[in-house]
Amino acid sequence: MKEAYRKRILVTGGAGFLGSHLCERLVAQGHDVLCVDNFYTGTKDNIAHLFDSPNFELMRHDVTFPLYVEVDEIYNLACPASPIHYQHDPVQTTKTSVHGAINMLGLAKRVHAKIFQASTSEVYGDAHVHPQQEAYWGNVNPIGPRSCYDEGKRCAETLFMDYRRQHGLSIKIARIFNTYGPRMHPSDGRVISNFMMQALSGQPITVYGEGMQTRSFCYVDDMVEAFIRLMNTPDEFTGPMNLGNPHELTMLDVARRIIESTGSSSEIVFKPLPMDDPWHRQPDIALARDKLGWSPTTALDEGLRRTAQHFRQVIEASETREAQRV
Repeated sequence: MKEAYRKRILVTGGAGFLGSHLCERLVAQGHDVLCVDNFYTGTKDNIAHLFDSPNFELMRHDVTFPLYVEVDEIYNLACPASPIHYQHDPVQTTKTSVHGAINMLGLAKRVHAKIFQASTSEVYGDAHVHPQQEAYWGNVNPIGPRSCYDEGKRCAETLFMDYRRQHGLSIKIARIFNTYGPRMHPSDGRVISNFMMQALSGQPITVYGEGMQTRSFCYVDDMVEAFIRLMNTPDEFTGPMNLGNPHELTMLDVARRIIESTGSSSEIVFKPLPMDDPWHRQPDIALARDKLGWSPTTALDEGLRRTAQHFRQVIEASETREAQRV
């Protein structure tokens, strides 16, 4: 890469699921990548293959504390994103979203860096509008068990927009819808990882409610491509922008597709619906198509095949470690 196009890029949460794939793509493009993570949910295994790259650097750091580095761009992905993880320590989850945003925005202001915020479709809450468009303000419970994540991300968006208005920062806000693929945490409680691990282990697949609630699933490679395209849009465009797959599926459909794709004999069992679980989640991606020329290209069956291959390796590694202990 020509030196003029080689950027110094900070990725917070870079050892996580999305962050590790983003680091991998940016390193492959020839940029100098600083991966920052406190390893609360991320793992070194996700980025170990990048350690020998001369343009990759890893720093253990918690974004709730200030960070002093020299960079050209910041991707702020630091925050646990699954209900199991973000509800385990809800106060820290809110701190990560809010204090983390303040610290990364402060860094961007000091070094004149462009900054990207990984927001979430959860800012829409249990949406009364379907599919969800960026202009919709949402229907969020501010005091429920999911509020630490939902409201933390909403506050982070507020901070980003205020830093833009008050300090002229170059910002990008992405509202990320359900994403899946290799390197998902096997016990993060999210739909694809839950169903996949249960199917591959021959356990019953747990579907909540009657399984009629819907989600839309985007493969990780498509999502990372959208991140980079959004970051490279002109400064006058800030977002927020929905990023996800507009193809909608019921949870029951997903469970059946995973049983089929893995060849599992698992049965489907039904459990009570969790509190504040959104009924519908489907992005309107007209803005992404218009501004980025982007829409997902990976078919669900192909994405599930690649993801199943990853989880089989996770299960095999776990069984090997267990056998070595005996």
